Amino acid sequence: MGERLSRANKSEGAAALFWLRSPQKEAVISRYTRPEMGRIWSDENKFRMWLKVEVAASLVLAEAGIVPREAAAAIRDKGDFNVERIQAIEAEVKHDVIAFTTAVAEKIGPESRWLHYGLTSYDVVDTAQALQVRDASALIISDLELLAQVLKRRAYEFQHTPMIGRTHGIHAEPITFGLKLANWYAETQRNIARMKSAAEQMRVGKLSGAVGTFAHLDPEMEEKICVHLGLEAAAISSQVIQRDRHAYYITTLAVIASTLDKIATEIRHLQRTEVREAEEFFSEKQKGSSAMPHKRNPITTEQISGLARVVRGNAQAALENVALWHERDISHSSVERVILPDSTILLDYLLNKTTNLIDKMFVYPERMKKNLESTGGLIFSGQLLLDLAESGMSREDAYQVVQKHAMRAWQQGLNFRELVQKDKHITSRLSSKKLAHAFNLSRQLRNVDNIFERVFGRKKAKKS
Repeated sequence: MGERLSRANKSEGAAALFWLRSPQKEAVISRYTRPEMGRIWSDENKFRMWLKVEVAASLVLAEAGIVPREAAAAIRDKGDFNVERIQAIEAEVKHDVIAFTTAVAEKIGPESRWLHYGLTSYDVVDTAQALQVRDASALIISDLELLAQVLKRRAYEFQHTPMIGRTHGIHAEPITFGLKLANWYAETQRNIARMKSAAEQMRVGKLSGAVGTFAHLDPEMEEKICVHLGLEAAAISSQVIQRDRHAYYITTLAVIASTLDKIATEIRHLQRTEVREAEEFFSEKQKGSSAMPHKRNPITTEQISGLARVVRGNAQAALENVALWHERDISHSSVERVILPDSTILLDYLLNKTTNLIDKMFVYPERMKKNLESTGGLIFSGQLLLDLAESGMSREDAYQVVQKHAMRAWQQGLNFRELVQKDKHITSRLSSKKLAHAFNLSRQLRNVDNIFERVFGRKKAKKS
């Protein structure tokens, strides 16, 4: 390890390169993500994307008569590499792109003098990175859509399952568990739109040279090469694609991670012993504590909340990368070697974890009902206030009389509804029927179906 650190410290991106190539990193990738996402950020795939850009450039330049056609054909047909060989060359030259082009040239032969013609390093690196981000984004969008499907299914499952809504952690008014899930679904839909927008802004390449002036290739060549790769050409660039795009992308990943943290935090609260209205899946042979056999800890939701912090931290680093010296310095490069793979890998993991969490979550409607009723009707105080005001009592007087009984119920552990029913100031204005209506749960939840239609759209009637 000491030798590897010593070597890494001599080259740009030292810490990032060491981390990305370490056995520890491979273990993280295999544990936290699907194989597809790990492959996108592997050294093998990175260099494949670099070669794809080099081949596309050679072919387009050959069509323009700039590069001999036989040379472009040789680059396309013979161009190849060995990762270990690239790393061995890099150890000597201390430049990853030169190491790459040298290794590829060894495979091509004499025609390799036309490889990388008219290009600077980051013409290749930034354009190839756009291809990696495009592929990673497609997986994340797929993850989001799957999460949305599971949220929708479970929202309808509990559409009319009443529970207490809480503000500041305190009982407020009734909701349904389905509404909570529908809210997460709506936010996930916004995240899908955000992700598509951020991915599209990253789907750009640049082949404008060392300072963005097209000193060696014309803009038309850049556009054709990008079209060949399925990318848009950046309208203007310096030596690099401008990093506001990358900051927007990583902060979008952070927003999505925060949504998952929000969901996990809510389920963690609902799993508390005093609440126990919902709970993450706990298998038959699972154990929660080495010392306390009764424990059923919310480890999945705690992992989601914890790792979401890492993605949010990476967003800060991405924002710091926007300000570079003049037409470019390399302070962003070492950072991106960590935050782009880590953020996409972690978000892929978190999305799959959260989808599985919602899919297998235990829900306890009877406990929800018990908690809903635990305060003896206190949660209907707002409706009672409105009904008294409607009866002709001033709002100030209505608030005072209702709050008096509410505070007594809180402090003495009494039944709020029973206290109200004994108050002549109230019963003289509200008949027993109207009073019962003030405490009617269905009245509170009468618009649940309307909300679902706004979130999911009107359900089509089944044909008879």
